[in-house]
Amino acid sequence: MVISCITDSVPCMIPKVKTPLKKELTIIEAVIPVLFLTVTLFWNITFKNGELLGSYSNQIILLIAAAIAISMGIYRKVTSKEIALEVWQNIKSIGIPILILLLVGALSGTWLVSGIIPSMVYYGLKILDPTIFLPACLIISAIISVATGSSWTTSATVGIALIGIGETLGMPTGIVAGAVISGAYFGDKMSPLSDTTNLAPAMAGADLFTHIKYMSLTTIPTIGITLVVFCIINYNIDSAGITDVSLLLIKIKQTFYITPFLFIVPAVVIVLIFFKTKPLFALGTGVVLALIVAYIFQKNSLLHISHSAPNALFTAVFSDVAFNTNNDILDNLFSSGGVKGMLSTIYLIIAAMIFGGAMDAIGALSKLTKLLLEVATSVFGLFASTVLSCLGLNIIASDQYLAIVIPGKMFKKAYEDKGLAPENLSRTLEDSGTVTSVLIPWNTCGAYQAGVLGVNVSDYFVYAIFNWLSPLTTLLYAALNIKIKQLAADTKGKTI
Repeated sequence: MVISCITDSVPCMIPKVKTPLKKELTIIEAVIPVLFLTVTLFWNITFKNGELLGSYSNQIILLIAAAIAISMGIYRKVTSKEIALEVWQNIKSIGIPILILLLVGALSGTWLVSGIIPSMVYYGLKILDPTIFLPACLIISAIISVATGSSWTTSATVGIALIGIGETLGMPTGIVAGAVISGAYFGDKMSPLSDTTNLAPAMAGADLFTHIKYMSLTTIPTIGITLVVFCIINYNIDSAGITDVSLLLIKIKQTFYITPFLFIVPAVVIVLIFFKTKPLFALGTGVVLALIVAYIFQKNSLLHISHSAPNALFTAVFSDVAFNTNNDILDNLFSSGGVKGMLSTIYLIIAAMIFGGAMDAIGALSKLTKLLLEVATSVFGLFASTVLSCLGLNIIASDQYLAIVIPGKMFKKAYEDKGLAPENLSRTLEDSGTVTSVLIPWNTCGAYQAGVLGVNVSDYFVYAIFNWLSPLTTLLYAALNIKIKQLAADTKGKTI
């Protein structure tokens, strides 16, 4: 029976249906999905060679962790619509990065068949001395990343070539990848063209060039130490596996038409990135130019892939290509998966975004970050909490931008209350949020670098010296009160 109210003066007696109140997660409930994820992924990567649940084990583990998080949220009265919306927003945010990954796959295939990568390897073998190879990798990658502001572009261009050269010289690929990534993330931190270099001061309320100048206080010593360590490593590596590269050079020239004119294509891509052209356009231009160059210069090589040049070019973009040089080192180097080779990385990133979205929707991220803020009672505690927050969000949310944005918003007022200038926060965000992203296998940056360079994160982790040393350096500065800038007296009075 339906009862309605006659007038506003008569109280309505119809009982209202109460919407269940959302309850805040306990710290234990917030930690459970993270604990499951980290333990299971560590076990899978360390002891099961990534095959615990089949070929896509990491992706499946991330989805199971997401399901656990969703269950926690539903138990605490978070609606499935809220969770789905947050997950969708997360997935939507990686639309451009996924397209970039697809283009990088196409780039690796087309730069191979066009002779660009073989030419880089050819001239690199002639120029780069094995006794200085690792320091050279670090310096070259740093220069390119400062010029472009992009660690991703650096790895997709000179990084691939340096890995190939290192293989032919008998250098362990994990060490070479560590040198490339260390140099690439130096530029990603320091270049005014870098998105993270602009994002960090924007979140902290600092000026861009003040941020860069202040960040150099920790970054320059860190890259200096990294360079010295790679010099020592290089000195102690027995690279006598290949003492005479003349046979390799002959094989390369027999398989491809080698000319320095091919370097025009990567030069165009770097210039486009330098002038802040959209990455999709810059990389797309690199693919198109490589296809044209391949058709002009490498017609004979293309016949090794397919009976017709157009079919070979199509295969290079979308599928597997390989050249038989009768040399195991070169055969392994001169192969590419094209767009197809990037699909596993893309699946991993999507799974990570689903997990991150679920954790955000149920309030687990805010619960964990608030806990860190509560224990930051001293200046060092504040710096340490910021570092842990950035690192934790790189692990949980799987995205370096969230690892900068969320702690930036959360800790900004706390730094002001301690009388600390905003560049303290912006520097710490970069020293811990930007650089550690590549050390997490399921983070977008870790997955990208592993996919592009063809080296597992576990293989290059220890040798990405600049990346794990940066947060330790910023913590050392905080502990010893080195270059911790205070707010100006007039500003301090307004903010405290």
